[in-house]
Amino acid sequence: MGLGRRLLWLLFLLALLAFLLPRAGRLLYPLPYRDSITTYAHREGLDPLLVAAVARVESKFDPRARSEQGAMGLMQLMPETARLAAGHLGMPFAPDRLYEPDYNLRLGSWYLARLLDEFGDVNPALAAYNGGRGHVHEWLDSGVWDGSYGNLRQIPFTETREFVRKVLRDYRIYRLLYSDVR
Repeated sequence: MGLGRRLLWLLFLLALLAFLLPRAGRLLYPLPYRDSITTYAHREGLDPLLVAAVARVESKFDPRARSEQGAMGLMQLMPETARLAAGHLGMPFAPDRLYEPDYNLRLGSWYLARLLDEFGDVNPALAAYNGGRGHVHEWLDSGVWDGSYGNLRQIPFTETREFVRKVLRDYRIYRLLYSDVR
C-alpha cells in the first residue's frame, strides 16, 4: 500500500473516530430531562451542564432515587432543604413531589445557586451540597480545607470528597460532549 493510500486510510479512521466518539460518549453520559435542566439552570444563572453533572452523580438521573439518609429524587434533596427552597420560591411543598423531575430540578437548581452565591466557588459549594453548609463553613474557617480542588483530600468526609471529584469530572465530560448546551 502506497503512502498516499495509507494517508487516506488514516484520515478516514480519524474522521470515523471524530464521528463515533461523541456519540459513544453521549451514550455513557446521557442528558435526560435536558429541557427542564436547561430551563431551571438558566433561571438560577447556572450552567445546565453543572446541574446535569450533579443529577448524574446523585441519582444517575433516577427520579425515584432515595438515599439511606432520606434524600429524594434526581438531585437527591433532603426534605428539609427542599421545604426551604420551595418556601423561597413561593411553591407549595410536598415531599412526594420530590420524585417529580421538574419539581426536584427546580428546587435543586435554586439550592445549588444559593450555595454558589454563599461560597463564591464551585468546590466548596459542591461540598456543601453533599456534606452540609455548616460543615463546609467549619472546615474553611478552621483551615481544615482551603476550598481548592487540589486539596480535596483535606475534606474530612470521604463521601463529600468523592462527590466533589465526581461532579467536577462529569461536568468536564458534559462540557466536552454537549458544547451545544449552554
